[in-house]
Amino acid sequence: MNAQELIQAEKQYIVQTYIRPEVLFTQGKGAVLTDSEGKEYLDFTSGIAVTALGHSDEAWVTAVAQQAAKLTHVSNLYHTVPHVQLAKKLVESSFADKVYFCNSGAEANEAAIKFARKAMSNEQLAMSKTNVVAFSGGFHGRTVGALSVTHKAKYREPFAPLMPGVTFAEFNNLDSAAAAMDEATCAVIVEPVQGEGGVNPSTPEFLQGLRELCDRYGALLIFDEVQCGLGRTGKLWAHEWYGVEPDIMTLAKPLAGGLPIGATLVTDEVAAAIKPGDHGSTFAAGPLVTAAANVVFDRVSQPEFLKQVQENGAYLKHRLEMLASEEMTAVRGSGLLIGVEMKGSVKPLIAAAREKGLMVINAGENVLRLAPPLIISREEIDTAVNIIEACLS
Repeated sequence: MNAQELIQAEKQYIVQTYIRPEVLFTQGKGAVLTDSEGKEYLDFTSGIAVTALGHSDEAWVTAVAQQAAKLTHVSNLYHTVPHVQLAKKLVESSFADKVYFCNSGAEANEAAIKFARKAMSNEQLAMSKTNVVAFSGGFHGRTVGALSVTHKAKYREPFAPLMPGVTFAEFNNLDSAAAAMDEATCAVIVEPVQGEGGVNPSTPEFLQGLRELCDRYGALLIFDEVQCGLGRTGKLWAHEWYGVEPDIMTLAKPLAGGLPIGATLVTDEVAAAIKPGDHGSTFAAGPLVTAAANVVFDRVSQPEFLKQVQENGAYLKHRLEMLASEEMTAVRGSGLLIGVEMKGSVKPLIAAAREKGLMVINAGENVLRLAPPLIISREEIDTAVNIIEACLS
């Protein structure tokens, strides 16, 4: 099939949960994608903040090929080396004592909700605590539990009734959060930097206040770092910028560099409530995926790598702020996760940029989201901003 025939076949054979532009990508290298016609595009999407090391990173490719030639899958019934190696690195670099592996961000958040409710409903507590507080603009996935704590009504309402006991408070409003909590609250879930909701960073006072509220009510604090974690903000964990530690943290997108993985990191207090059979996954953290994830983690956790993300993120933000366009109303974000708020829909801008060889995505109707590979160069940043400027003018 040629490209057009394949695009038509997609409409015939695949459930239409996505609206895809009529471009067929066939290969990628670094921060550049190439389509079936040989046209190159500068990739400022990273597969939705996934390909942190860019496309076809040599060390990543070597690790995947070597592991595929040795052992790909045995299920979670057995031990494998890369699985434990990755768990050790995640725990020793974070607040956590244990990690549970799965296959996606939504699954990681499902596990977080289950673990929180189990930990807060044991025989030692005077009452079962099952309620969850989430926030406006928050996005945590599209499976039933994760969807229940995702704010956008458009996503939730077609599938109601969802998980009960969820209250939405206003993001970055501590009074609103306090009003939503009581003794029945088992957990509060929040993104330190919201991704899908418009690239909205938390304020330090907000996250610090949530920690205090959770301690006051005996609730667990869950940080969803599926998109903002693992180096994206210029620190390994986004919450490091705030001086606040959670009880549970969820990870996914960049961890295996494009292969499916999710992780739910927990304290010993949470882990103690979880028994064999309480949760599981056939495919999670197989040796092929975790071999890839070890390569990604080893690279993005290096101090010099994180420093470069900080510096290039600041440069990208500065370049965007210097654009003289009346259509732009705000530039915000952290590290290499940047949102440009516009007066109107960003869909025409995304299409125009793609025509000029730049891939960008939205974060809501009127926010342009830039999430390039973490290995992006200053020259590539200049090229991207120049294309955006040309499209705006």
